[in-house]
Amino acid sequence: MNWILLDYGNVLSLAQPAADAEAMAHAAGADPAAFGQGYWQHRLAFDAGSLTPADYWSLVAGRPVTGAELDRLIALDVASWAHPDEEAVALLGELLAAGRDVALLSNAPARVADGLDELPWVAAIPRRFYSGRMGLAKPDRKIYEEVARELGADPAGVLFVDDRPENVTAAEAAGMTGIHYTGAASLRTTLGLSASRP
Repeated sequence: MNWILLDYGNVLSLAQPAADAEAMAHAAGADPAAFGQGYWQHRLAFDAGSLTPADYWSLVAGRPVTGAELDRLIALDVASWAHPDEEAVALLGELLAAGRDVALLSNAPARVADGLDELPWVAAIPRRFYSGRMGLAKPDRKIYEEVARELGADPAGVLFVDDRPENVTAAEAAGMTGIHYTGAASLRTTLGLSASRP
């Protein structure tokens, strides 16, 4: 494989903590359950750039959201995805130090992508692709094809790693080799790397 293409959420980062989701709901003055339902119901469209930040957060909150409140919710959203999986980040560092070609492909709105790019373990990845900047989102086959073109790579030379089976299946349909991510230790074994030291 020429490229290792990594997902971000639930791969390099931990899952969004419930406390962070509740903090967003509190900031919006919304019921946490209803807020959470709206957050995920409209998320794929937001990831793909089909909704503006104001449109998305207004749908989630059930009322218009603008100005400082909008900026606050975006900042909280970025922070909720900024918890690194230390084992995965350590593995990423080893791959980069070994000179492996590593890229990132994440479903993330453009404003969230801007925040993620400021995280040191994300900024270390030379090539980063975000759905919100591309106007496409996983598992649309076109996003994998576009990333391969941008990398100048044959899809057959790309190993795609994601925690969502539907995203892996779509990557495979686009000609990539897919790996369903279940943890850093398993990925380390798949890549033929030695076990990490405690």
